[in-house]
Amino acid sequence: MSTSPSTPSSRTSALVAVGLVSILWGTTWMASKVGVQYIPALQLSGLRHLIGGGMYVLFFLLFKRMVPKKNQWFRLIWMSVLMFVLSNGLSVLSIVYMPSGLGAVVGALSPIWVVVFTFVFFKKTRFKPQTIIGIILGFAGVVVTFFDFYQKIIDTDLWLGIVFGAISSITWAIATLLTVKQSEQIDPYFSLGWQMFISGILLNTVSYASGRFVSYDIVPANAWLSIAYLIVIGSVLAFGAYIYALKRLPATLVSIHSYINPIVAILLGDLLMHEKLTIYIISGTLVTLVGVYLVNNSFKK
Repeated sequence: MSTSPSTPSSRTSALVAVGLVSILWGTTWMASKVGVQYIPALQLSGLRHLIGGGMYVLFFLLFKRMVPKKNQWFRLIWMSVLMFVLSNGLSVLSIVYMPSGLGAVVGALSPIWVVVFTFVFFKKTRFKPQTIIGIILGFAGVVVTFFDFYQKIIDTDLWLGIVFGAISSITWAIATLLTVKQSEQIDPYFSLGWQMFISGILLNTVSYASGRFVSYDIVPANAWLSIAYLIVIGSVLAFGAYIYALKRLPATLVSIHSYINPIVAILLGDLLMHEKLTIYIISGTLVTLVGVYLVNNSFKK
């Protein structure tokens, strides 16, 4: 997404938006962890996007009189599948099997996957030594982060969480690259709303068809609070701030949220969810984020 010319005041507002995204997206891991204790993961993610996206859709329908054109439907559908059904849906599913903080660390690998798939899709791309070192550090950091969990990976379903988290970060990376290649101009908020709304329908359908669907009348109040938080803060406010920042700042500057989100998620997981915080998690997370930084810094052009 190209940036538009900005005044000093709009740049300041965009920087504030980056700060909001950096903190708020980090908190959604904990909110999702609370929600999946009472509601199946795909149903939770679907409800979040159905209502959050519906709010955007209603705004454009009522105030802008805008509906998708025929040539826009295909893009909206495949983007909703990649960005929300697969990426977001599986990221929520991953923390059913592992701590929310660790899920955030696995998710932080998305920028590295972007570089890897750029090399796969565009053969002329060359890796600099710094890029290779960053990729190695990124994956090595994840290995260190899970050092205390190796026995659980063998004996429990924690490995499923890692697999779902990895697929989630991979699909986000692929969707990012495909989005960049799209030449069609479309209002990003309009596109976001429809993508979330469509994915909400698909996720709820899959959840219901799989038999992992609960009646809403048995959902406790604290679960509804987590859902409301994910809708208002995670979907409407944070995504809106993210798009606002991308339109006014270089993408490399906006990507700073990738380094802060996992730290926020890990700290909140330890403080509020009683997730074990060890020296391996701390050091592994830092190594992973250093790797992500090296990759982004060497590849930003």
